Amino acid sequence: MSELKELIEKYIELEDQLDDLENEESVDDKLIEDLQELGHEIDHAVYHNEFVIVYNADTEDEEVVALIISDEESDAEEFFIPVYTSEEEAKKAIETFVEESGEADFALDKAVGSDIVEAYSEDEEFLGLAVDAPQCDFVIFAESVHDCSE
Repeated sequence: MSELKELIEKYIELEDQLDDLENEESVDDKLIEDLQELGHEIDHAVYHNEFVIVYNADTEDEEVVALIISDEESDAEEFFIPVYTSEEEAKKAIETFVEESGEADFALDKAVGSDIVEAYSEDEEFLGLAVDAPQCDFVIFAESVHDCSE
């Protein structure tokens, strides 16, 4: 398992703990601080991590698969780019894409998180990255992906 995937799993676990505490109306400040620190560490990891990305190979320009978030009241189609921590995770996602869309011609490529965010930074509808989607519901907004040392 990749370091990033481990960080994400830990983050989700802490977030679940926090949700449980909020339901009981006793929020733990240390837990919130740990969650924020871990989130910041994930932002750095995503910046440097090499991801597998999925392309729709049926299109002329090999369009990257996007997860569109649409609002019924708006014409805007904001989107996340799904990125995968391994080829195995990407292949699981492709199985889901094939089931949902009927399309079967997908290709894989690799790119670093910072490069992906940079490539879409001018698109106002780009929200960020969805890690190991749809198996894992973890998104990172583009403005969060950074490296403090730069």
